[in-house]
Amino acid sequence: MALGRDAIPEHFWRIAFDQNHDRDSPILPSLSESPNCQNFAYALLGHFGYEISAFRSSNLWEDAEETVIVEGEPKALDLLLFNWTPNPWGAHVALCLGDRNAIHLSKRESTAVIWPISQFLKLPEYRVFIGAKRLRKLAKSI
Repeated sequence: MALGRDAIPEHFWRIAFDQNHDRDSPILPSLSESPNCQNFAYALLGHFGYEISAFRSSNLWEDAEETVIVEGEPKALDLLLFNWTPNPWGAHVALCLGDRNAIHLSKRESTAVIWPISQFLKLPEYRVFIGAKRLRKLAKSI
């Protein structure tokens, strides 16, 4: 299963990244308070009927109760973590759409975009693919 642009509701395309977002600030459960990559990805998961705790990227990577590390090719609705180092702290979070594409909200682009996963790796700030995490609820249904 792959998701295309038409699977994403229009209001997600109008969300602008909070350019003043501080990487040390708490993750807020609402996109209206301080839109960043994590709460954007989590809100998209919510749109598709899945919930996840408001993990920071390093906590998401360490989590074993709600998520599992993906072995092999990421699938639609897997969370993808990228950083400039192998350290998951402060990593960028995107949501896989399948077919090696991901949607994300970033400071660089300002609004949501779909990129091939390979495009992340070409940029210094995303050059390290830390890995993918799948919600346990999704793992049971795939």
